[in-house]
Amino acid sequence: MTIANTDAGRRAALKQWLGLGVLVLPVLLLFMMLTVLFLAIPHLAAELRPSGTQTLWIIDIYGFLMAGLLVTMGTLADRLGHRRLLVIGAAVFAVASLFAAGTSDPGWLIVWRAVLGVAAATQMPATLGMIFATFTDHRRRGVAVGVWSGAISVGTAIGPVVGGALLEAFSWRAAFLVAVPVMAIVVIGAPLLLPAHRNPGAGRVDLLSVLLSLATLLPIVYGLKEVGKGGHPAVAVAAFVVGFAFGAWFVRRQLRLPEPLLDVRLFANRVVGGALGVFLLSATALGGVYLLVTQYLQLVQGLSPLQAGLWVLPAAALLVVVSTGSPLLARRFRPGRLIAAGLVIQVVGYLMLTQVGATGGLPLLVAGFIVLYPAVAPSMALTTSLVVGSVPPQKAGAASGLATTCSDLGISLGIAILGSVAAAVYRVRISTELPAGLPPEAAAAGRDTLDAAIATTQTLPGELAAAVLTPAREAFTSGLTTAAAIAAVIAAAAAVLALRRLASVPPTNP
Repeated sequence: MTIANTDAGRRAALKQWLGLGVLVLPVLLLFMMLTVLFLAIPHLAAELRPSGTQTLWIIDIYGFLMAGLLVTMGTLADRLGHRRLLVIGAAVFAVASLFAAGTSDPGWLIVWRAVLGVAAATQMPATLGMIFATFTDHRRRGVAVGVWSGAISVGTAIGPVVGGALLEAFSWRAAFLVAVPVMAIVVIGAPLLLPAHRNPGAGRVDLLSVLLSLATLLPIVYGLKEVGKGGHPAVAVAAFVVGFAFGAWFVRRQLRLPEPLLDVRLFANRVVGGALGVFLLSATALGGVYLLVTQYLQLVQGLSPLQAGLWVLPAAALLVVVSTGSPLLARRFRPGRLIAAGLVIQVVGYLMLTQVGATGGLPLLVAGFIVLYPAVAPSMALTTSLVVGSVPPQKAGAASGLATTCSDLGISLGIAILGSVAAAVYRVRISTELPAGLPPEAAAAGRDTLDAAIATTQTLPGELAAAVLTPAREAFTSGLTTAAAIAAVIAAAAAVLALRRLASVPPTNP
């Protein structure tokens, strides 16, 4: 009888860990999809010819909708069942990936990336909810949550590397197709390995709050992109006003609802508000610079996608190592000080990037990225535990959802803000440096983006092509260095916030 019980326990434990594998796979993929297109953009742009604004939307609409709907989908998962929503989201993600890979229109690619963002939002809270339902033992649950958090760091880190390898072997479309077999494993494995689970006492999803949250975010992003493309200032200002007005309405409604979509009162907690603010700022600084670094490697230095991926691989590997070691260090040192130290190191790395030139700047760029990228790890690895540990147990789910939202939202905001700044700097610089005698179409393309300038030089004589490429690459590099300078300021502000709000948090217990 004892032997039978032992065997049953081992089979149950094996099923739990196999189930964790099914839960970690989509997390790894969903965060990889945030960055997998970074190296694909030059190739995608050469084939689809999107405008500069469309390019930014292709990259970050996924992250914005994923971040904007995480809390909503967490509530929906409680009502419908976490496993059911996980399977539905995985199936939709696989189908949308097929359509995205097959499209030849940049507008439709934006649409399918948006659908992917919605499908991703259904899966993230479902995976975390399933971990709490599957692992009832406190110690095993802690290990499972650690593996889940590590998958976020690894996915974000390896996105460009995987994208580069796929581009080298296939095309940019493979960056979408890779999701299909992964999501097929989730669809098949989840019903076999994971228990059905839902919260019978879950609150209703307030549809108006969902709409208000999107009506806050998307107009602000649209305004940023209008600034970046040199659009009419009145349009950008109007977009900002609309977005902030809806934001004020959203906050006011959350304070009045008995079961708010987003418990904004959590921000009143000194540690919660400080940790979320630090993580949002850190991710914002990183998001835009990461995109620009990967584009610089290909468009300015002329590296292949695989070569570019290999150049960022050392920094990605160090990120994983530091992410793993940060919780161990937090047992001996105060987490807030570890986070602040990482942010100061990030500032050094961003300042190194401000000195990169259009020619001969590869060693400095790689060195700066190796300095700054792993230094993001303390805030990535420690924020969720700081937030969840600072709220009552009944609010732990909402708090962890906020931490994940800040990660997605920060990266997407960084792409929107710093990407728009870099695009604006490029247009200002290039407008006065293009050679005379260019065909109107070539001049318009050269003023839009660097990848458009490179594409148009294929139809120009050699000397004229060089006269376009040299100033275009210098203009792009100016945009990169300007974005890096802004990122340094953002990281410095986050370091100050960490010291002011988080320095008093004691080391964690082993």
